Formats: sequence, C-alpha cells, structure tokens
Amino acid sequence: MVARVSWVHLVLKSFRPASVLILILISVGGQAEAFTVNLTPLSSTEKNIETLGTGVAIALPIAAAGIAWYKDDRIGLAQLAVEGLLTVGTAYALKNIVREERPDGSDYQSFPSETTAVAASGSSFLWGRYGWEYGLPASALTEFVAYSRVQARQHRWYDTLASSAIAAGYGYVLTTPFKKRYNLDTSLSASPDGAYVHLSYAW
Repeated sequence: MVARVSWVHLVLKSFRPASVLILILISVGGQAEAFTVNLTPLSSTEKNIETLGTGVAIALPIAAAGIAWYKDDRIGLAQLAVEGLLTVGTAYALKNIVREERPDGSDYQSFPSETTAVAASGSSFLWGRYGWEYGLPASALTEFVAYSRVQARQHRWYDTLASSAIAAGYGYVLTTPFKKRYNLDTSLSASPDGAYVHLSYAW
C-alpha cells in the first residue's frame, strides 16, 4: 500500500495534468471487472440510434472545421487537427493496450470509445476556442454519441467517459480562445491623477 501511494505521488509531481489523467484512465480500464457478455441482437431502433450516433460523431469535427473556416481562423483549424489526431490516436493506442472485451463480446477493443473520441475532439475544440455558446450544444451531441455506443453494447459508460476526458485534456492543453481579427482591445487603468482608457488594434 505504501509503495502504491508513493507511485501515485511521484506521478502527480512529475507529469502534467493531461498525462496524469491518461495514466488514471489506463489504470481504471485495466482494473475493470469483466461483465457478462450480452449476445442479444440489437432491435431496429437500437441499430438506428447507433447509426445516427456514428453520423453525429463524424459530423462534429467537420462542423467545427467549417466554423473555423467561416471565421477565417487558420490557427483554430491547426489546433483542431492536432487535437483530433492526438485524441483519436490516444484512444486507438489505449484500445490495443487495455484489451477490454466489448459488452457484446465481438472483440477486445472496448476501452476507450474511439467513436466518442472523434465526437469529443470536435466539441472540446469548439468549447475551448469559441466558448460555451458553441461548446454546450456540441457537448450535448457528444453525450448522444456516447449514449448511442453504450445502448448498442459496443462500450460501457466509462469507455465513453474516458474518451471525453482524453479530448478535454488535449483541448485544455492545445486550444486557445479565439481572438477576433480587426478588433479594438480596451483596458482601463487608474493613476493618482485620474483614470485612463487604453485602446489597441489587433492585427
């Protein structure tokens, strides 16, 4: 027990928050207990929800790229691309490390959810780059994608949560708030003789 606490303490001191998060997710996935495999075929409604969820997952990063393009935000496009590649790449790598069986028993790539990772990379970028007005609806759609994967018995709830956490971690590290071009920035400062308003032009 002492050795385990010391290891955790070392990790927390040595790594950045995103790295710690990924290590925790590996530990949770690796220690998860096996569940009973459910071989019951999906109903037509469940299949339709799964298909719709996959479509939404693909559409989210495409929509995020479209918004960045419309705003002439080339830096944002680059951040979206890097965040998406890292999020999906990490999810793919973890699938092959953890090797957790899917709830339907089809294979051993349940943890984490790669489909949810695709969706979460888009919603995390939108929230971090353009604010909650874009991020909140996108996050709600990501939650639907996660639900569609769980109800289709492709993943368990923590598989999808792990993917969202990975995307959030990369988004926090890589995504910066969007600054509108050709804008005036203002600031107010006080002095013994009064107050001054400073204006600056954003190139």
